[in-house]
Amino acid sequence: MPARLFPLLQSVPQSGDELAARLGIGRVRLHGLAHALQEQGFPVLVSRRGYALEPGTPAPHLLNLNGRAYRYLGTTSSTQDDLRSWATDADSAAPAGAVVLAERQTAGRGRRGRVWETGGHNLTFSMLLPRLELSSLSVVPLAAGVALCQVTQTLAGVGGLKWPNDLLTPDRRKLAGLLLEADLRGEEVARAVLGVGLNVQSAPPGAAHLSEFRPEIRRDTLLLALLDAFDHWLTAPAETVLDAWRGLSVTLGQQVKVQTSSGPLRGLAHDIGPDGALLVHDDRDTLHRIGAGDVQLIGTLSHTT
Repeated sequence: MPARLFPLLQSVPQSGDELAARLGIGRVRLHGLAHALQEQGFPVLVSRRGYALEPGTPAPHLLNLNGRAYRYLGTTSSTQDDLRSWATDADSAAPAGAVVLAERQTAGRGRRGRVWETGGHNLTFSMLLPRLELSSLSVVPLAAGVALCQVTQTLAGVGGLKWPNDLLTPDRRKLAGLLLEADLRGEEVARAVLGVGLNVQSAPPGAAHLSEFRPEIRRDTLLLALLDAFDHWLTAPAETVLDAWRGLSVTLGQQVKVQTSSGPLRGLAHDIGPDGALLVHDDRDTLHRIGAGDVQLIGTLSHTT
């Protein structure tokens, strides 16, 4: 029953009498449905003026998705898992470009198995990528980072990329992270899912959110811009992606400490390779190619973003 109420809610309040009449129920029952939606995690506002969704809510009936397959959830364990399950549904498999977005995740994850904390008023979603060649897989996280950074710079005036794809403020607080998960079948990529966690109006301790820099920023506007940017950059030539990433990087030219499988490495982040690997010169001027690892910036940034 709460699902019947949700598509009737708009960003401006509607009276309880009007909504109750449309649903053929009483006011008390209507109030119970609205409360049930709130408990599920949906941003429903209840006031003397009536019932509404918070402005900027990325609900499907309030977005112009141009036919994109899209599922909007209140609370789920993981949008990554939800989308993978949808992609393998024998009756109605998700097409390329499909998106699952949730207001809350109870078991969200980041890179290297870390927990990704999700609160309200942010953007947490997963996108099913088009079929990829195995050779291009390593550049995909950088392409997604470029898309994310360009959108936040345009709409909030902030953002720089730490290798491979963390989005940072000029004072190095984290704004967003990306997670690429791919299912391989032999030498082919059977399926790839991109997870996005962007702090819009709230953030964990020590992190940042976009509304600090642009208080009026809206989640619906951000989401649509991000989806368009992903569509563009995830199909762009690798060299174009790498050049764009270099221009948005706050890692290159900086002293870094990298946690690798063989231990910590300190040196100067020199460049990225054709496959997106980070190239680091140590104090003996030996060049190291970092394909995976956690990078920590040392000292102050030489430029702001």
